[in-house]
Amino acid sequence: MSHDPRIQPLQEPYSEDVATMLAKWMPPGSAVEPLRLFRTLAVHEQLSSRMRPLGAGILGPRALVEPLLREVMIARTCALTGASYEWGVHAVAFARPLGLDDEQLRSTVHGTPGDPCWDERQGAVMSLADELHHTSTISDPLWERLRRSFEEAEVLELIVTCGYYHVIAYVCNGAGVQQEEWAEPFPPPRA
Repeated sequence: MSHDPRIQPLQEPYSEDVATMLAKWMPPGSAVEPLRLFRTLAVHEQLSSRMRPLGAGILGPRALVEPLLREVMIARTCALTGASYEWGVHAVAFARPLGLDDEQLRSTVHGTPGDPCWDERQGAVMSLADELHHTSTISDPLWERLRRSFEEAEVLELIVTCGYYHVIAYVCNGAGVQQEEWAEPFPPPRA
């Protein structure tokens, strides 16, 4: 993104309340400055405080969905919505450490659920992200496919994850949140 942010992220020095809130958004003991997204959300402290618990629940240890599958959902959702900021942060901080490779990350941006880099469950998650994004529902054939691979509670968590990251994409894109220097850009399409 080449233009200035539409909503400037908060800068230090933070008030005590904002510093406490930003610390909650970041992983414990993180040496990284609070993300621009979090500092943008902090412009509206009450809204930020209401959004954080759901995000933490999706990413936290009590989530039902296997973390790698969660990252497939997040990466595909971010790619479909053009949220390069969030895609790039997750690629570095979560997706790669969990085992998603270059081919899979490229597929989340330029590929399809049928690409050979995906196993059955991963392809089903990609299909779910696509259908929810394009139709806001799940077709009967995809529902049957999901039922063969996932518990209903896991499917529900995947649906909520997709919706949450649509909201995050709207914030990133609408507020003009600029890339973190360390985050990955969307990969180029194959030549």
